Amino acid sequence: MTAGKETVLITGGAGFIGSHLAENLLDAGHRVIVMDNLLTGTGANVALFANRDYLFIEHDVTNYMFVSEPIDAVLHFASPASPADYLRYPIKTLKVGSLGTHKALGLAKHAGATFMLASTSEVYGDPQVNPQPESYWGHVNPIGPRGVYDEAKRFAEALTMAYHRSHSVDTRIARIFNTYGPRMRLDDGRAVPNFMLQALSDQPITVYGDGQQTRSFCYVEDTVRGLLALMRSSVHEPVNIGNPAEITIVEIAQLIVEMTGSASEIIFEDLPVDDPKVRRPDASRARDQLGWQPRVDLRQGLERTIPWFREQLEAKSGSTARAG
Repeated sequence: MTAGKETVLITGGAGFIGSHLAENLLDAGHRVIVMDNLLTGTGANVALFANRDYLFIEHDVTNYMFVSEPIDAVLHFASPASPADYLRYPIKTLKVGSLGTHKALGLAKHAGATFMLASTSEVYGDPQVNPQPESYWGHVNPIGPRGVYDEAKRFAEALTMAYHRSHSVDTRIARIFNTYGPRMRLDDGRAVPNFMLQALSDQPITVYGDGQQTRSFCYVEDTVRGLLALMRSSVHEPVNIGNPAEITIVEIAQLIVEMTGSASEIIFEDLPVDDPKVRRPDASRARDQLGWQPRVDLRQGLERTIPWFREQLEAKSGSTARAG
């Protein structure tokens, strides 16, 4: 991508990160086409961009993709991304990672467009090294319940590199670590939305296992900056995009309880199958090759995120009251 006006197609652009990417690109003066079947994306995110240089195409990207205008970049973000979603839609997750990536790469090849794959830290599985560098091949159970997402993304990375090597497609691979912020769904199922929903409702905070497993949380504004820095680079190998500050799950639960002023207590339940014990990016490649690093610390990011969840809960309560 260059500084001039370009047309960017985002698959999954009605989702959490995809909609923030679309907004950033529109603000920078680009034309944005979003292609999404709204399986996990929302119409509210699509509605944000009315009356801008923006086109929404409701389409399942596992089917043939066609766009009648020139495209400069294809950003492939279509996929269920939370455990709750890909355990609910295991086959659709596998199909969008394989067939959907194939169709998106085919479109990029035909259009002569740059291609970016939204991969994930889940390609590392339950890692045996910490932090995880891009050179680590991972520790994944291919037939476990989480394997539908992990292996879909690992295949997508292999296919992306094959198109780069065999067809000279100008590709990028972003391994995105845990990202949070406004526009996450209340029922997303990941740690931050779960804890926000429970804390703001004064319900028990559900922590799985002993809560000592770790994660690294990156505010969405920082993640989007990293993704766009990668898109504008010439780096073809995978790049970790994530915040290297590591925190235990029980610590972030306690922090959200404190910051929301909640009366919730923390309860512990069994750890899900193949749940990673550690998750922390080695972000040196992003720093050295992209000049990128996170700017927003966890407390600052949560301060910006809490009002979003309060508003969503109030809107939900209001609609429930009206329905009653």
